[in-house]
Amino acid sequence: MNSLFAPTESTKTKTIVINSLFIALTLVATMFINIKLPIMGNGGLIHLGNVPLFIAAIVYGKKTGAVAGAFGMGLFDLLSGWALWAPFTFIIVGAMGFVVGLISEKVPGKRMFVNTLAVATALIIKVVGYYFTEVLLYGNWIQPFGSIPGNIMQVAIAGIIVIPLVGRLKKRA
Repeated sequence: MNSLFAPTESTKTKTIVINSLFIALTLVATMFINIKLPIMGNGGLIHLGNVPLFIAAIVYGKKTGAVAGAFGMGLFDLLSGWALWAPFTFIIVGAMGFVVGLISEKVPGKRMFVNTLAVATALIIKVVGYYFTEVLLYGNWIQPFGSIPGNIMQVAIAGIIVIPLVGRLKKRA
């Protein structure tokens, strides 16, 4: 091979670029494409940050999904006045990205069904994770139930957008 860069170096660079791109896309979609919900639980937010997160996880795999979710939405919390939530978001949304990518990679079957299963699993992680985070932060077992509808809407809307697209995107990646 008569290349300036070794194949592994090129692969590492590509991985860094893709991870950085999806961190940025997740951050921007969370920060600028959102609706604040003053009536739900802690105030809450419905955003489209899960769209690039799910695309990253399904198209590029569990590591990219975890990185995009953890860092993209964790940065959003730090930059937008929700810093107390950042460590929890880092873990919860990182886990969402990892599990979506893992299911998409490892579970056999029709891709549409498998990707729907992956998004449904992310929904469970989000609802349970943020419920217990709110219990911990607010010391109340009832109030967090108010945030569940917003969390469900976030993931469901992202799933409706992403699942039909990822088959085409994966072919081009």
